[in-house]
Amino acid sequence: MHWRWRGYCSGCRNRLSELDMDQSLLRCPWVDLNKPDYVDYHDVEWGVPVYDDKTLFEFITLEAAQAGLSWYTVLKKRGNYRRAFAGFEVEKVARFNTRSVERLMNDAGIVRNRLKVKAAINNARRFIDIQTEFGSFSTYLWSFVGGRPIVNELRQRSDFKATSAESEAAAKDLKKRGFKFVGSTIMYAYLQATGLVNDHTLDCFRRQQILDTYE
Repeated sequence: MHWRWRGYCSGCRNRLSELDMDQSLLRCPWVDLNKPDYVDYHDVEWGVPVYDDKTLFEFITLEAAQAGLSWYTVLKKRGNYRRAFAGFEVEKVARFNTRSVERLMNDAGIVRNRLKVKAAINNARRFIDIQTEFGSFSTYLWSFVGGRPIVNELRQRSDFKATSAESEAAAKDLKKRGFKFVGSTIMYAYLQATGLVNDHTLDCFRRQQILDTYE
C-alpha cells in the first residue's frame, strides 16, 4: 500500500504559524526557539511527506548546498536560492551554462562554492533522467522506503542518527547515476526533511499531527 499525505487546507498553515512562537509547545530538541524562521520550518515543513517533484528538487539542492555547513545557514538563504535557481524549475536549472555558473558565483545571497554550484546544475540534469526513467522523481525516491514513511521513536537528541540503511542505499544509487553531494548523511537529512522518515521526537507536538495525516 502506498501511503499518501492528505495535506492541509489553505488556512491550516496559518493556524500552524500562529503556534510558531508558543514556546509552551514541546518540539524536537534541535529547534532553536530564538529563531522564528527555524521554528516555522520545524512546525510547518520538516517531516511532512513530499510527493511533488519540484519540492523534492528544491530540497535536494538545498541539502547539497548545506554539506559542511549548518542547515540554518542554508535555510536563511532559501529565498535567495529560489531566485538564483529559477524558482527550482528543474528544466530551467538543467539548461544553466558556464555563464550561469559565473553569475551564481557572484551572487552573495547563496553559498558561493563552485563545486556545489556546478553540482546543483549537474543534479538537475540527472534528476530529469530519473523522471524520464521512473515517471517522476517521487516514485523513484519513495521506493527506498517501500512507499511508506519510516516512523522512528526518538526521545532525546542523542537518539537521532546521521544515516540509515535507506539513506545509504539512496546515496549509493544516486552517485551511480551521476549525482554530486549526495552522501549518506546528506541523504538522511533529505529523507527527514521530506517526510520519508518521521524523526519528530515522541514528545514533539508535530509527531502525532503528521502521523494523523497518513493514509
